[in-house]
Amino acid sequence: MNSNKKASSTVLSAVALLIQAALPPQALAGTKHAADAQWSVEVDKVDTGDVNIEPAFGVAIYENLLDEVVKTKRFKQVFRSGDRNAAGHHKLLILKTTVQSYTPGSETKRAVTTVSGATKLKVLSQLSTPEGQVVLKRSIDGNVRFFGDNLRATHNLARNVAEAIKQSTLPAPVSDSAQTSEPSAASPQR
Repeated sequence: MNSNKKASSTVLSAVALLIQAALPPQALAGTKHAADAQWSVEVDKVDTGDVNIEPAFGVAIYENLLDEVVKTKRFKQVFRSGDRNAAGHHKLLILKTTVQSYTPGSETKRAVTTVSGATKLKVLSQLSTPEGQVVLKRSIDGNVRFFGDNLRATHNLARNVAEAIKQSTLPAPVSDSAQTSEPSAASPQR
Protein backbone atom coordinates (compact mmCIF):
# COMPACT_ATOMS: atom_id res chain seq x y z
CA MET A 1 0.00 0.00 0.00
CA ASN A 2 2.93 2.32 0.69
CA SER A 3 4.17 1.81 -2.89
CA ASN A 4 0.75 2.91 -4.23
CA LYS A 5 1.05 6.23 -2.35
CA LYS A 6 4.56 6.71 -3.65
CA ALA A 7 3.45 5.98 -7.24
CA SER A 8 0.48 8.36 -6.91
CA SER A 9 2.76 11.07 -5.59
CA THR A 10 5.17 10.57 -8.50
CA VAL A 11 2.33 10.73 -11.03
CA LEU A 12 0.95 13.92 -9.47
CA SER A 13 4.40 15.52 -9.54
CA ALA A 14 4.83 14.58 -13.20
CA VAL A 15 1.41 16.01 -14.09
CA ALA A 16 2.22 19.25 -12.24
CA LEU A 17 5.49 19.59 -14.17
CA LEU A 18 3.71 18.99 -17.48
CA ILE A 19 1.12 21.65 -16.66
CA GLN A 20 3.82 24.15 -15.70
CA ALA A 21 5.72 23.47 -18.94
CA ALA A 22 2.57 23.99 -21.02
CA LEU A 23 1.55 27.29 -19.43
CA PRO A 24 3.10 30.60 -20.43
CA PRO A 25 5.27 32.22 -17.74
CA GLN A 26 2.69 34.98 -17.20
CA ALA A 27 0.08 32.41 -16.16
CA LEU A 28 2.39 30.98 -13.51
CA ALA A 29 3.39 34.39 -12.21
CA GLY A 30 -0.16 35.37 -11.34
CA THR A 31 -2.11 38.42 -12.43
CA LYS A 32 0.17 41.07 -10.92
CA HIS A 33 2.60 41.04 -13.85
CA ALA A 34 0.44 39.57 -16.63
CA ALA A 35 0.48 42.75 -18.75
CA ASP A 36 4.20 43.36 -18.24
CA ALA A 37 5.36 40.79 -20.79
CA GLN A 38 3.76 42.98 -23.47
CA TRP A 39 6.16 45.82 -22.68
CA SER A 40 9.66 46.10 -24.06
CA VAL A 41 12.26 48.36 -22.47
CA GLU A 42 15.14 50.41 -23.80
CA VAL A 43 17.93 51.00 -21.28
CA ASP A 44 19.21 54.53 -21.89
CA LYS A 45 22.86 55.47 -21.34
CA VAL A 46 23.73 56.47 -17.79
CA ASP A 47 23.70 60.24 -17.24
CA THR A 48 26.52 61.17 -14.87
CA GLY A 49 25.44 64.83 -14.80
CA ASP A 50 27.71 66.98 -12.65
CA VAL A 51 28.91 64.05 -10.55
CA ASN A 52 32.61 63.33 -10.92
CA ILE A 53 32.56 59.60 -11.56
CA GLU A 54 35.13 57.37 -13.17
CA PRO A 55 34.15 56.39 -16.76
CA ALA A 56 34.48 52.70 -15.84
CA PHE A 57 31.72 53.16 -13.26
CA GLY A 58 29.32 54.66 -15.81
CA VAL A 59 29.92 51.79 -18.23
CA ALA A 60 29.67 49.21 -15.44
CA ILE A 61 26.35 50.66 -14.23
CA TYR A 62 24.95 50.49 -17.77
CA GLU A 63 26.11 46.92 -18.47
CA ASN A 64 24.92 45.68 -15.09
CA LEU A 65 21.54 47.37 -15.63
CA LEU A 66 21.12 45.53 -18.93
CA ASP A 67 21.91 42.19 -17.27
CA GLU A 68 19.69 42.74 -14.24
CA VAL A 69 16.71 44.07 -16.23
CA VAL A 70 16.82 40.96 -18.43
CA LYS A 71 16.84 38.80 -15.28
CA THR A 72 13.57 40.36 -14.07
CA LYS A 73 11.71 38.65 -16.96
CA ARG A 74 9.21 41.51 -16.84
CA PHE A 75 9.77 42.63 -20.43
CA LYS A 76 9.26 41.09 -23.84
CA GLN A 77 12.55 42.54 -25.07
CA VAL A 78 15.38 44.59 -23.57
CA PHE A 79 17.10 47.01 -25.94
CA ARG A 80 20.35 48.92 -25.62
CA SER A 81 20.29 52.69 -26.00
CA GLY A 82 20.08 53.69 -29.66
CA ASP A 83 19.05 50.25 -30.93
CA ARG A 84 17.18 50.82 -34.19
CA ASN A 85 14.91 47.84 -33.48
CA ALA A 86 13.43 49.68 -30.49
CA ALA A 87 12.17 52.55 -32.66
CA GLY A 88 9.30 50.50 -34.10
CA HIS A 89 7.86 49.38 -30.77
CA HIS A 90 4.87 51.29 -29.46
CA LYS A 91 4.78 49.18 -26.27
CA LEU A 92 8.15 50.51 -25.19
CA LEU A 93 9.33 51.90 -21.88
CA ILE A 94 12.61 53.78 -21.47
CA LEU A 95 14.81 53.28 -18.40
CA LYS A 96 16.79 56.43 -17.61
CA THR A 97 19.42 56.47 -14.90
CA THR A 98 20.96 59.67 -13.54
CA VAL A 99 23.82 59.53 -11.06
CA GLN A 100 23.01 61.74 -8.07
CA SER A 101 26.05 61.02 -5.89
CA TYR A 102 29.18 58.91 -5.86
CA THR A 103 31.64 58.30 -3.05
CA PRO A 104 34.73 56.40 -4.16
CA GLY A 105 35.83 53.79 -1.69
CA SER A 106 38.95 51.87 -0.89
CA GLU A 107 39.21 48.10 -1.12
CA THR A 108 42.26 48.25 1.16
CA LYS A 109 40.44 50.17 3.90
CA ARG A 110 37.47 47.76 3.66
CA ALA A 111 39.82 44.81 4.06
CA VAL A 112 41.48 46.29 7.15
CA THR A 113 38.47 47.80 8.90
CA THR A 114 34.69 47.55 8.57
CA VAL A 115 33.97 51.19 9.39
CA SER A 116 35.57 52.97 6.43
CA GLY A 117 36.29 52.56 2.75
CA ALA A 118 32.73 52.04 1.48
CA THR A 119 32.01 52.78 -2.18
CA LYS A 120 28.60 54.42 -2.49
CA LEU A 121 26.41 55.22 -5.49
CA LYS A 122 23.01 56.89 -5.58
CA VAL A 123 20.97 57.26 -8.76
CA LEU A 124 17.59 58.50 -9.85
CA SER A 125 16.01 55.70 -11.85
CA GLN A 126 13.07 56.56 -14.08
CA LEU A 127 10.94 54.30 -16.26
CA SER A 128 8.80 56.23 -18.76
CA THR A 129 6.98 55.97 -22.06
CA PRO A 130 8.53 57.53 -25.20
CA GLU A 131 5.97 60.35 -24.80
CA GLY A 132 7.44 61.18 -21.38
CA GLN A 133 4.79 59.69 -19.07
CA VAL A 134 6.66 58.56 -15.96
CA VAL A 135 5.67 55.06 -14.88
CA LEU A 136 8.25 54.56 -12.11
CA LYS A 137 10.63 57.04 -10.45
CA ARG A 138 12.86 56.10 -7.54
CA SER A 139 16.09 57.18 -5.91
CA ILE A 140 18.16 54.01 -5.48
CA ASP A 141 21.42 53.24 -3.69
CA GLY A 142 24.18 50.76 -4.41
CA ASN A 143 27.29 50.29 -2.34
CA VAL A 144 30.08 48.02 -1.20
CA ARG A 145 30.65 48.25 2.53
CA PHE A 146 32.78 45.23 3.38
CA PHE A 147 34.49 42.91 0.91
CA GLY A 148 34.60 43.17 -2.85
CA ASP A 149 36.05 45.44 -5.47
CA ASN A 150 34.76 48.96 -5.98
CA LEU A 151 32.87 48.05 -9.16
CA ARG A 152 30.76 45.65 -7.10
CA ALA A 153 28.77 48.74 -6.09
CA THR A 154 27.55 49.04 -9.69
CA HIS A 155 26.28 45.47 -9.63
CA ASN A 156 24.51 46.03 -6.30
CA LEU A 157 22.98 49.24 -7.68
CA ALA A 158 21.72 47.52 -10.83
CA ARG A 159 20.27 44.69 -8.76
CA ASN A 160 18.42 47.24 -6.59
CA VAL A 161 17.03 49.01 -9.69
CA ALA A 162 15.85 45.67 -11.09
CA GLU A 163 14.25 44.79 -7.75
CA ALA A 164 12.35 48.11 -7.76
CA ILE A 165 11.10 47.33 -11.27
CA LYS A 166 10.06 43.81 -10.24
CA GLN A 167 8.08 45.13 -7.28
CA SER A 168 6.34 47.90 -9.24
CA THR A 169 3.06 47.66 -11.06
CA LEU A 170 3.34 48.71 -14.68
CA PRO A 171 0.31 50.06 -16.52
CA ALA A 172 -1.26 47.98 -19.25
CA PRO A 173 0.04 49.12 -22.64
CA VAL A 174 -2.37 50.77 -25.04
CA SER A 175 -3.62 48.10 -27.42
CA ASP A 176 -2.92 48.22 -31.16
CA SER A 177 -6.61 48.66 -31.97
CA ALA A 178 -6.98 51.57 -29.54
CA GLN A 179 -4.11 53.39 -31.19
CA THR A 180 -5.40 52.93 -34.74
CA SER A 181 -9.12 53.41 -34.05
CA GLU A 182 -8.83 56.92 -32.65
CA PRO A 183 -8.87 59.64 -35.32
CA SER A 184 -5.84 61.89 -35.39
CA ALA A 185 -6.18 65.60 -34.81
CA ALA A 186 -4.75 66.32 -38.26
CA SER A 187 -7.39 64.35 -40.19
CA PRO A 188 -11.01 65.52 -39.90
CA GLN A 189 -13.79 62.98 -39.40
CA ARG A 190 -16.30 62.55 -42.18
